[in-house]
Amino acid sequence: MSKIIGTEEKGGVVIISTEGYLNKDLALAVMEEASKHIDNGTINILINLSKSNIVNSIGASIIIELIEKLQEVNGSLSFCELPSIIEKTFKIMGLTKYCDTFENQEAALEQLT
Repeated sequence: MSKIIGTEEKGGVVIISTEGYLNKDLALAVMEEASKHIDNGTINILINLSKSNIVNSIGASIIIELIEKLQEVNGSLSFCELPSIIEKTFKIMGLTKYCDTFENQEAALEQLT
């Protein structure tokens, strides 16, 4: 089952960790969770995909909506611990032009905070 397995805030960055297939349902859950934090003023979002193994086009399109929402408030979306198949998919779709990717969560937080 695909789900958000954790949300925490560190140094002004909201970290959302996922598990399972990054499809419509999981992407919508990420969007909803991120939107709550954006509405409360936290505009740097980090998505940890270490336990997600694949993404589909609908999931990716919802992630694009999240990028657009963050751009409106001068925020940023970053990813860490991407499985190689998701990293390749994001590169092919051009998502990595608008988002930073990091090898691990520690490196991401070091850069983002």
